[in-house]
Amino acid sequence: MIKNKLNIVLVEDNKDDVFLIKRQINKIVSEPNIEVTDNLQDFRELLVNFAPDVVLSDYNLPKCTGLDIMETAKEYDSSIELIFITGTINDEELAANTILNGASGYILKKHMNILSEKLNPLLKKVVINMVSRDELRDRIRNNKITVNQIYNYLDKINSDNAEQRDNIQHIKQAITQFNLDNGDIK
Repeated sequence: MIKNKLNIVLVEDNKDDVFLIKRQINKIVSEPNIEVTDNLQDFRELLVNFAPDVVLSDYNLPKCTGLDIMETAKEYDSSIELIFITGTINDEELAANTILNGASGYILKKHMNILSEKLNPLLKKVVINMVSRDELRDRIRNNKITVNQIYNYLDKINSDNAEQRDNIQHIKQAITQFNLDNGDIK
């Protein structure tokens, strides 16, 4: 069993598959923190606000493809692990192309009953890579928490006049620009 806490984004549109995948993950990860989405816009927000350790994605989604998910993830963090769990990749050439384009692996949904066995070595690899990035990841998460706390504080300030409201807005813009310049938010 993997003892490390793992932040996992699951990109899946089928509710039954979400349930089954979560159940299989719980068999091999003692502390999974799983967020689910089925679209690119929410996925982008999760990359920024949730900071996943790994992305598990279906290949065929209603409004995008697994390749769109992979490209977006790699734009955000080139080292992020992405594993396809899909029924779509039956073509060996397509499967090879997903690996060549940066996927860490793929598992066919027809193996859902033994998903934990197939997923376990891939998630162990994620943990090994994660350990080397822990300090940096914690610093980024702490920075994001601090920024959110500052935003909350600014929102609570009693802004009775237009000048105070403008000053608060300028502070928020400066924080956002600082984060963009330092690569914390994309």
